[in-house]
Amino acid sequence: MRRYYFDHNATTPVADEVLEAMLPYLRGGYGNASSIHTFGQDAKAGLERARRQVAALLNAKPAEIVFTSGGTEADNLAIIGAVRAAPGPRKHIVTSAIEHPAVLSTCQALERDGVEVTYLRVGSSGVVSPEDVRAALRPETVLISIMHANNELGTVQPIAAIARIAREAGVLFHSDGVQSCGKLATSMQELGVDLFTLSAHKIYGPKGVGALYVRKGTKLEAIQHGGHHERDRRPGTENVPGIVGLGQAAESAQRRFAVEVARLGALRDAFERSVTERVEHVSINAKDSPRVPNTSNIFFDHLQGEAMVIALDLKGMAVSSGAACSSGSVEPSHVLTAIGLSRERARSCLRFSFGKDNSKEQAEALLEAIPAVVEHLRKLSPALTH
Repeated sequence: MRRYYFDHNATTPVADEVLEAMLPYLRGGYGNASSIHTFGQDAKAGLERARRQVAALLNAKPAEIVFTSGGTEADNLAIIGAVRAAPGPRKHIVTSAIEHPAVLSTCQALERDGVEVTYLRVGSSGVVSPEDVRAALRPETVLISIMHANNELGTVQPIAAIARIAREAGVLFHSDGVQSCGKLATSMQELGVDLFTLSAHKIYGPKGVGALYVRKGTKLEAIQHGGHHERDRRPGTENVPGIVGLGQAAESAQRRFAVEVARLGALRDAFERSVTERVEHVSINAKDSPRVPNTSNIFFDHLQGEAMVIALDLKGMAVSSGAACSSGSVEPSHVLTAIGLSRERARSCLRFSFGKDNSKEQAEALLEAIPAVVEHLRKLSPALTH
């Protein structure tokens, strides 16, 4: 049985050119990038080349790139580091209810330390209102953190407009760009953010490595302690093979950006049209909002998303549900309930996220599998009424 992968927002396969770039640093180029001998300087050269590659993807300066262990650490460093560096006894953060747990959990941890946090609501559009951001600002606000693209819905947030509000108020602005890199234009000059997060494994790079853009002059306190790596912003011996892989992934993403964005958008749109034509009682979440081109979140009434994930997997199709399994119980996605879906409907959603290796033929195979799975599971559903 052939297996097809439609869960690229969770992770992507490592691209061939990325693996090829990493291999020399997993074999002979094993030096510590802080060592002054030839082995170390060879590793340092690979590290700095990757820094330039990531900076080029973001239209930033290489010195503004900090390498981390991934998007979660980069989010933590951005949020905690900015709050700790800010003066004053009272501190306040503005974020949204649809952020990734890497942001929400970090804000909640800071709340336990006395930092106040405003969690902005969103409507069915899944888009944060810039005016809501403006209204939430206080004299003690030190940071705004709003993601660039939502990982479940694919909705694109008005980052440039929020950045202008942040600048006017003299407040730092962080954006989690893990789901936008490679899918949207990510020029730091055009977006206007102070801090921006990305992760290698979302752009066909290896897991366990990411980066944080820190605009020159932004005050940021390190949240780990050790050596003087990454200009004193992130101590620890650098993961040179992973960073080299991230650099190559960033270069590849920049090179294929225009063609791939158009192709994925057309593939996603055709898929959504076909699903709504072939299956009854379905609807596309945030359909009329700006979205990244590869992501579709659809609810199938009278079904459990987890059951559909399993049934489709048995047919060789990898997708994801809008539910999170925690402590043995399946809870509906906080993103889907935040846009107004009931807990029951939120549990009926599936996310389809397409990638560079998905073809029209693969999408058609998925489209052929979905109606049969839906029909079978609805026959078993006590909630279904005719």
